[in-house]
Amino acid sequence: MEKIEHTTVQTNGINLHVASIGTGPAVLFLHGFPELWYSWRHQMISLSSLGYRAIAPDLRGYGDSDAPPSAESYSSFHIVGDLVGLIDKMGIDKVFLVGHDWGAVIAWHFCLFRPDRVKALVNMSVPFRPRHPIIKPVEGLRALFGDDYYICRFQVNSLFTAFK
Repeated sequence: MEKIEHTTVQTNGINLHVASIGTGPAVLFLHGFPELWYSWRHQMISLSSLGYRAIAPDLRGYGDSDAPPSAESYSSFHIVGDLVGLIDKMGIDKVFLVGHDWGAVIAWHFCLFRPDRVKALVNMSVPFRPRHPIIKPVEGLRALFGDDYYICRFQVNSLFTAFK
């Protein structure tokens, strides 16, 4: 693990902490909730030994990356923008994209917004769910899984309701 390099990259108005190792075709790893780049350390070392450049940022709001105070700063557009800016700064045209959990959601959106920047996608634990034209995402999850589902539970309104 001591061969993994850590840098800070300015992108899309924030600083991202980025772990990387190796040379060759780039594999961009996107962590889930509540994870960090560290979740990918074993895969990064393995792929770098096979001739790949493994890159794993702490996504916006996580770990050593900046955490803007406004909830509106965490849309898929913002986070994908961070990642496109990151690969631009690294001089990378296209990436193999790997996502897990929340990172898989972002990876799906990355592919939808910027298919020109993706060679291939591997996602774990989260299938693609297109946005419903009427039902907001959290409302849909609450209807399917109830208030105790972790995404619903972490909403501000749920927290206030829990303490009444």
